[in-house]
Amino acid sequence: MKISLIIPAYNEEKYIGRCLESVQKYATGLYEIIVINNASTDNTSAIAQSFPGVRVIFEDKKGLTKARQRGFLEAKGDVLAYIDADTYIASSWFDIMQKEFTNHLNTASLSGPYIYYDIPRYQQYMVSLYWNVLGRIAYWITRQMVVGGNFAIRRDVLVKMSGFDTSIEFYGEDTNIARRARLFGKVCFNFKFVINTSGRRLLGQGLLKTALIYVSNFLSETIIHRPVTSKYRDIR
Repeated sequence: MKISLIIPAYNEEKYIGRCLESVQKYATGLYEIIVINNASTDNTSAIAQSFPGVRVIFEDKKGLTKARQRGFLEAKGDVLAYIDADTYIASSWFDIMQKEFTNHLNTASLSGPYIYYDIPRYQQYMVSLYWNVLGRIAYWITRQMVVGGNFAIRRDVLVKMSGFDTSIEFYGEDTNIARRARLFGKVCFNFKFVINTSGRRLLGQGLLKTALIYVSNFLSETIIHRPVTSKYRDIR
């Protein structure tokens, strides 16, 4: 089984290096690593290209779903894994993914929660509570949940889905992926399949506001099949 890793990146010069270091340390069995330089104006591309074996693809049309779609079109693997440029993977991340897709042929996609490494301790506790209470309840009820910066999906499932919905700008795109992938197999949310990520959005627009936006768009995409929030702010 070939696994392609795709990393959308818009002006991520502060984070992309650490991300790729963790990937090359803990995911040595990857088939390919692709960075989608999504209309960056900083040194994102140069930093990514300095890592051996990393392929940088330029996507001039800015937008997260557009970058995801470009990665889908470029990647050659059987499973496509997507992480954000401000993340770094744990030592068990790649092994969990390999075992899930190898041992469970009905798994369409795999995702897991975030661990925020740069927010205050009390906020880390609140996020942990969110995942372990609300997150578990939401997944138990819907059986469809994807975190956009930490998921993998079978290529053939994406083909059947006709790729990503590029009409969605930002919020709700992950739930859209989960909802449509579930039509073709199990959407697995493994609470041990964690990834470390920056909490810059939580710090930039507030923990409560951010949580409300994500929850409202999760419910909206799940129930009426479209997000309720069309505007978003880049936080770098």
